[in-house]
Amino acid sequence: MSSASPPPDVGHLPGYSDVVAAAERLAGRAVVTPLLESPLLNDALGCRLLVKAEVLQRTGSFKFRGAFNRISLIPEAERLRGVVAFSSGNHAQGVAAAARLLGIAATIVMPSDAPAIKVANTRAWGAQIVLYDRWTEDREAIGARISAETGATLVRPYDDLHVMAGQGTIGLELADQAATVGARPDMVLAPCGGGGMIGGIALALAGRLPEAAVHAVEPEGFDDTRRSLAAGRRLSNDPGAASFCDALLAAQPGELTFAVNAAHLAGGIAVTDAEVCRAMAVARDHFKLVVEPGGAVALAAVLAGRISASGKTVAVVCSGGNVDPLVYERALAAAHGAAG
Repeated sequence: MSSASPPPDVGHLPGYSDVVAAAERLAGRAVVTPLLESPLLNDALGCRLLVKAEVLQRTGSFKFRGAFNRISLIPEAERLRGVVAFSSGNHAQGVAAAARLLGIAATIVMPSDAPAIKVANTRAWGAQIVLYDRWTEDREAIGARISAETGATLVRPYDDLHVMAGQGTIGLELADQAATVGARPDMVLAPCGGGGMIGGIALALAGRLPEAAVHAVEPEGFDDTRRSLAAGRRLSNDPGAASFCDALLAAQPGELTFAVNAAHLAGGIAVTDAEVCRAMAVARDHFKLVVEPGGAVALAAVLAGRISASGKTVAVVCSGGNVDPLVYERALAAAHGAAG
């Protein structure tokens, strides 16, 4: 049906103006999350580190931004048919919350092994959940089928111009907030799964901080964007790869997102699960933030020295904080055990 989102049109790439327009739609809806700094951590690292705390966004992650921007553009005549999305959790919650605010029904296709807290929170926002087996079933096919049968608008997690533009509002805020504390970042690092957030941030900074080098950060084994940028074409991950960064387990870069990222990113970085555990502990100890594994990878890259930051100003995005208590406890224990 006409309300189902078509495949991404890479002939029409989003730009800085799309991010600015998204910021206008999100004004008063999305939280302007703080940009935090720890003088003691700066001293230890030998750089100025700024942390964009998207864990404090609505639903506990950056995903609300893109979801609300996309859903707010659905024509009134199509809203009664609802929206459908597929997600391991953060996009699910973002879509569910945005749909509720706009009075639209939402159906979310989630893997049966998604973190329990993400499933519970998505259901709490009023969404209907359809579970699937991520190893034997195709979530995109399930989402497309539901869209075709019901006429619901398919809200993609990243390969959508308006979703990417919404996520990019992080970059606009970051640039403005850095300026208020007399900082001008030399580098900006953010987590990368399908590539929508990092692409949107890069578009925003192209207009606000064009000299800043923007890097995508991924878990080892799921560094498809890093490898694809180096190869100049989209590459897939090994089907047998594993990481506890459940929010960043995309099989390959999005078609639309890679077109943007190939043009705007300085490169990609991969971090280990052990480095992520340390970053989660540092986020708690220095910034009092609960950060989920996938949300901590950019901070991990700086802490582990995966990029040369000495003497520079570096901004990182901690993108989400929806982590099961047991996973969080184990991560902190692993980090403190390694430190000991």
